[in-house]
Amino acid sequence: MRKNPESGRSLNITALVRAVEARSDEDAFPARLSAADWQQLATALERRELQPGELLLRRGDTDECAYLVESGRLQVFVVGGPPRSHRIATLHEGTLVGEPGLFAAAPRMAHVEAMTPCVVWALSARRLQELAAAAPMLVLEVMRAAGALMAARMRANLERGIPVT
Repeated sequence: MRKNPESGRSLNITALVRAVEARSDEDAFPARLSAADWQQLATALERRELQPGELLLRRGDTDECAYLVESGRLQVFVVGGPPRSHRIATLHEGTLVGEPGLFAAAPRMAHVEAMTPCVVWALSARRLQELAAAAPMLVLEVMRAAGALMAARMRANLERGIPVT
């Protein structure tokens, strides 16, 4: 267990690590991290709880943050567009959401809403950049995994006929 330097609180990411390591499907966060890597990454994470119906991300908002999902289920959706195009995806524990925010401060392309009570861990580009000074290979692996997941989702959406905007 590591302490978050900003809050001084101990961060127990055991459930998060279990959730991520249990995934092997196309929506898995494919980071290859050791236990020591996870503990070092924990210093850059901030735990958040969401209630059903609460928005984690809003379409059009600009921020530089991604979220690792420890527990719960979220839906990714847009408002408007052709019939049955509203829900783009349902996300479960062990994945990453909002990963484009780690690469650029661009407007969000969709809303992300909690469908059940959720625990997510926020990872901001700023905190990741700070961590890069102490652990560049760890940050490189996180960015590689985020990019791989983003590319896989883009491919899947194109195959399903969901335009990339």
